[in-house]
Amino acid sequence: MSHALIIVDMLHDFVHPQGALSVPGAQEIVPNIQAELERARKAGDPVIFVCDAHDPDDKEFQRFPPHAVAGSPGAEVVDPLAAREGEMVVTKRRYSPFFDTELHRILADLGVTRATVVGVCTHICVMETVAGLANRDLQVRVLKEAVADFDPDLAQAALRRMESLFGAEVS
Repeated sequence: MSHALIIVDMLHDFVHPQGALSVPGAQEIVPNIQAELERARKAGDPVIFVCDAHDPDDKEFQRFPPHAVAGSPGAEVVDPLAAREGEMVVTKRRYSPFFDTELHRILADLGVTRATVVGVCTHICVMETVAGLANRDLQVRVLKEAVADFDPDLAQAALRRMESLFGAEVS
């Protein structure tokens, strides 16, 4: 059984207070994600960053302020978590990292059967990631101290949903 760490949208536009779509609590979870990232690296587990990379005229900007525009500094992973050589970065245009990306193939090629998911936003991209993994019959763990959200109530509901509907281990 191969285990992977999937880090969702830990980008400048989400993490920094002056980011275009700053997520409350995102800076505070960086040390927890760093610890999990170090664990994964020591274990030799694949590390996969899934990152928003929007076109400048993305329709999502009708619902949210423009953020994580492909090629902009706001779309880069924050420095303390930056990908190392050999770690994969999957860019996405939608909430799900499986929509119009190679993530499914990457996981299959690596023989991944279990994944730990961390990052932002709990009730949006984190939950869509968990759903995509569960729908592909992978075992999923979500570290509740390593996710953050705009809305605490929706975040708690999302964690309960990931646990009850998708069978994720929320710890």
